Amino acid sequence: MGVRNDRLRWQLASGLLRALHLERLSQRYSERTVLAGFNLVNGGLSIALIALVALLTQQAFIFPSLGATAFILFHVPLAQAASPRNTFCGHLLGAVTGLFSLYLFGLLQAPSAIETGVSLARVGAAAVSLGLTGCLMVLLRVPHPPAGATALIVSLGLMPQPTQLPVLMAGVALLLGQAFVINRLAGIPYPLWQADGRQRPASVSEPS
Repeated sequence: MGVRNDRLRWQLASGLLRALHLERLSQRYSERTVLAGFNLVNGGLSIALIALVALLTQQAFIFPSLGATAFILFHVPLAQAASPRNTFCGHLLGAVTGLFSLYLFGLLQAPSAIETGVSLARVGAAAVSLGLTGCLMVLLRVPHPPAGATALIVSLGLMPQPTQLPVLMAGVALLLGQAFVINRLAGIPYPLWQADGRQRPASVSEPS
C-alpha cells in the first residue's frame, strides 16, 4: 500500500508538471524534492485562494481544519477519505454536531473558550461533538479525519453561529473544486463524488 501511494503521489506531481510544460523539473530534481515542492506550492495556493475569497467577502470561508483536508486531497487523492462525499459530509457532520453540542450545554451565545478559558460545560460540548462526529462518520461510512477538528472548532466557540454553517461548507466546496481541477489536470481520476474502491491508479514508470 505504501508503494502504491508513493507511485500515485509521484503521478500527481509529475502529471501536473507535464500539463504545465515543466516536466524538466521532474527530471532534474529527486522525487522527494518534487513532491515537497508540489505540496508547498499547491497546498499554499489552494488555501490562499480560499483566504482571498474570505477577504473579499468578509466571510469565514477559511478555517483551520481545511489545512488538513487540503493535505489529504492532494497527497492521497484516491483514498476514500479524500473523496468529495467523505470530505463534504464529514465536515458537515462535524459542524452540525458542534452546533448541537453548543445548544445542549447552553453555549450558543457564550464567548469562545479562547476568550474565557475552558469551563465544565465547554468540556462536555467538546467531548460530545467529537464523539458524535466520529460515531456518525463510521455509521454513515464517510470517514474524513479533519472533520473532527471542525467539530472542535465549532464546539469551542470559534464558529458558534448557525448562520456560519453555509459559509463553512462553501469553503469546503471551494477546496473540493480546486482538488478536482488540479488532480484531473495531473491525470488522476479524482471522483466527482464518491471514491471507487475498485479503482487503481494508472500505471506510471518509476522515477529516476
